[in-house]
Amino acid sequence: MRNAALMLGVIGGIIGMIVGFFSYAYTQAVDIIGEKAPEVLEQGVLEQVDNVGLIRFMALFAPLLAIAGGAMARSRARIGGGLMLASAAGMYYAFHFNAFTMFPIAMCALGGVLAIAAVNPDEH
Repeated sequence: MRNAALMLGVIGGIIGMIVGFFSYAYTQAVDIIGEKAPEVLEQGVLEQVDNVGLIRFMALFAPLLAIAGGAMARSRARIGGGLMLASAAGMYYAFHFNAFTMFPIAMCALGGVLAIAAVNPDEH
């Protein structure tokens, strides 16, 4: 189970990095377009998110928690599982559950549960 948690955490973190990259880029693009062409924002073509700081913070740290938790799943399973569950909760809180976030959230949550449930080390 620890090996599965490792793989789920790392893969969920990588997919989460892609989601985070595009989320951060969107908030940055709306800021730049708002400075250069404010009429675009006034017409309602683009709209800035409610909490830019939260999106940018979670875009960086939620995937890092998932990758670190996955990397720790074999040696420190409970801590790694907690990090993966925190990552899933952070992604859900910041990015909500949609077509782009369902896989990283589900992978991190499942990896966290598997890591915490792994009482004994895996047999090799």
